[in-house]
Order: sequence, then structure tokens, then C-alpha cells
Amino acid sequence: MLIQATQLRPGMVIDYNKDLWRVMTISHITPGNWRGMVQTKLRNLKTGSQTENRFRSEDRVERVILSQVTMEFLYDDGEQYHFMNTETYDQIAIPRMLIEDLVPFFTPNLQVQVEFHEHTPLNVTLPKTVSLKVVETEPGNKSAAVTNTLKPAKLETGLVIQVPHFVAEGDVITINTETREYVSRSK
Repeated sequence: MLIQATQLRPGMVIDYNKDLWRVMTISHITPGNWRGMVQTKLRNLKTGSQTENRFRSEDRVERVILSQVTMEFLYDDGEQYHFMNTETYDQIAIPRMLIEDLVPFFTPNLQVQVEFHEHTPLNVTLPKTVSLKVVETEPGNKSAAVTNTLKPAKLETGLVIQVPHFVAEGDVITINTETREYVSRSK
């Protein structure tokens, strides 16, 4: 489906130079009395490489609609991450380089959305929040409630985030997967 460059939004997938690219960021530029442009940062869905591209506002680009399937994370073998379709039980493997920034949130049985283009898995979308166990953090101090300071905590997947001082080792906490920030403590 052809759309105008001004209709591009972050997260969309486009066919550009005979390759599939995800729009990461976008900004509209109107320099003086020139025509408007759309500055984009694109990530190649096959190689993971990034590039910046400027489209004229009147340019048309091919938007690609991906199909989404709910899948369950099973395990990783170091190079690939293995997922299972929750309806058909079919299994797929996705190379680490395509989903490197999502890896710190993967725990066995995590339900995710996998995007496909013509039977090829291209991307994984995490739920908005995940719950992970704190495996290492400093003990809290009594003045922390007044000062509202944060401390680092290492989670079961190796991810380190800032948490309030009342969070202790062994606690299960909820994290926003987009901002990588502490949301709440689970009991």
C-alpha cells in the first residue's frame, strides 16, 4: 500500500530499496522557503543495520503490513531465540541480532507477539510490562522513604534497573518494557 511520506509513523514497516525497514524515529523538517521533508531513522529488519533517510513530503513509500502471531518464548541457544505458536505448537527460531534489545525481558513461557512477513519472522513485540525477580540489590536504608532515592537492582535476566529503596532481593517487580523502568512490586 502506497502512502505519503508525511503519513509515516514510528513502528511502521516500509519497503525501501528492495528491503524491509522499520521506521524508528521521524521528524518533519520545513527549512525556510523550501519544500517540507520527512527525516527518518530506519532499521533493516533482516540485518539489523540502521540508516537515516530524508523523504520529500510529496514522496510515496510502500507500507508493508505484517501479520502478528501470539507465541511463547521457550529458550535460547546463544545465537537464536526459540518461540512456539500457542495455537499450532509450531516452533520458530529468531536470530539474536534481530531482537538484541529485547533479550533482557525474556523469561521461559513469556507470551509475545511475533511479526511475520510471508512466513518469515521479523520482529518481536513484548507485553507493556513484565514481572522479574530481583537477584541482587543493596539493602535499603531507613531515610530512603523521605528522600525518595533509587538504587540499582540486578534482575534474573541480567537486566539492571533503578528501583526504590524498599525493594529487596527475592522480590518480584513489574517493569515497563518500553521505558525499562520500575512500575511496582508484586507480592
